[in-house]
Amino acid sequence: MTKLLEKAFEAARRLPADSQDEIARAIFALTGDEREPEDVDPAHLTDVLESLAQAKRREFASAAEVEAAFRRFDV
Repeated sequence: MTKLLEKAFEAARRLPADSQDEIARAIFALTGDEREPEDVDPAHLTDVLESLAQAKRREFASAAEVEAAFRRFDV
């Protein structure tokens, strides 16, 4: 393990458990290690299914739409 990765894990150990789980899921996704799918909150199920249908139809946001969405986070 590289020193940088060791430092990252050390920093992650100081985070709350839910944040550590998010990081773990990201690592599994990046390494291609598939895990059990997460449960979808029933309140969000309709939106998730619609998003999957849009992806299947290859209906994606334009570059301008993505940029506008990220701009909302600029402070």
